[in-house]
Amino acid sequence: MSDVLEIKSLIEEQGKSWSEFKIANDARLEAIESKGYAPKETVEKVEKINSDLNKISKDLDELAKKANRPSAPDARDGMTDIQLEHKEALTKYFRTGNDLGLHELEAKALISNSDPDGGYLVDVEMDNQIDRIASTISAMRSVANIRSIGNAAYSKLVKTRGISGGWLEENATSSESTEQQFSKIEIKAEKVYAEPWITNEMLEDSFYDLESDIMMEAGLTFAETEGAAYVTGNGVGRPRGIAAYTTVANASYAWGSVGYIASGKSGAFTSVAPSDALIDLQHGLKQQYRPGAVFMMNDATLAEVRQMKDASLGFYLWQPDTTAGFGGQLLGSRVVVDDNLADVASNSLSIAYGNMQRAYTIVDRRGIAVIRDNITKKGVTKFHVSKRVGGGITNFEAIKLMKMAAS
Repeated sequence: MSDVLEIKSLIEEQGKSWSEFKIANDARLEAIESKGYAPKETVEKVEKINSDLNKISKDLDELAKKANRPSAPDARDGMTDIQLEHKEALTKYFRTGNDLGLHELEAKALISNSDPDGGYLVDVEMDNQIDRIASTISAMRSVANIRSIGNAAYSKLVKTRGISGGWLEENATSSESTEQQFSKIEIKAEKVYAEPWITNEMLEDSFYDLESDIMMEAGLTFAETEGAAYVTGNGVGRPRGIAAYTTVANASYAWGSVGYIASGKSGAFTSVAPSDALIDLQHGLKQQYRPGAVFMMNDATLAEVRQMKDASLGFYLWQPDTTAGFGGQLLGSRVVVDDNLADVASNSLSIAYGNMQRAYTIVDRRGIAVIRDNITKKGVTKFHVSKRVGGGITNFEAIKLMKMAAS
């Protein structure tokens, strides 16, 4: 079955399962309301369908990622003669370790920003495709602001308070303007690496697409390693994650901290009107940031949220919508599934809501380096692929978190 037909089939299956889920969950809620509890078989049925919906969403997501991954292009497309010569020399180095003249070709091909730890920079085509693979897989990369830099760090001045203004009647005198305030944000590009291992027999096989294998393995590893740091990284030798900043109750929010909304119960949503906390989270974000804002949570949290209904009107807050991403929509905003966010637990920061394009910046220092190592282990060759990347919040107003706590 082709990917297109398989996606269509899964979408139809998702719609059918969602209809079954609503019927089963309504029965569960009605039983709780009338008896104070739901029969075991009803609860198990809801959990089974919910699990099926999670699997369908993951399958759809994997198919979408597969469809978006780049295929190997014609090596000569858009490349100059010197770039092609560099590419051929790089391929020779990958397969044999012969690097004769490679540094000189790097300079002629206008490939710069050499890694201080040594190695050779991959050609521009490989660089771009590794980045594309990583962007397809990483949840945060799919929604954040991405910047390319040529230096060790990215700096930005952010206005945290503007000048005052107002209306003046004729002949009236304006009051003195308040002074503008700025905050300097700096994000350092730190080193992240991947190490594909290739058997020497494969290197000798002229039909084996070595470059594609390196690109795919490096791209996937970068995505997984970076993805965790964009959520929980402490900022020391890696990006600083959205859950690693100082958090304060949203009513006490100040620049430099991240405001949170409490779920209303320690380690859980409240038993009565649990959806109210999600509505509060959405409205905790200033109106100007809501267009384009997304909810981020892991699969287990989404399974809980999927069961919630509006307390007064009785409609389900979550709806399947492949046009908004395979996480569907929640309260009209897209849901991005990121399993790096915490499971629901006492005081966990399990849901983020924000305009990530304005809230979080990822910086890529151009140039992906590779070092060939056929000494460490007999019979295989290791390719140490590295790049420099950083990440951090650049607008603290544009993101809010949900804390699974009473207050």
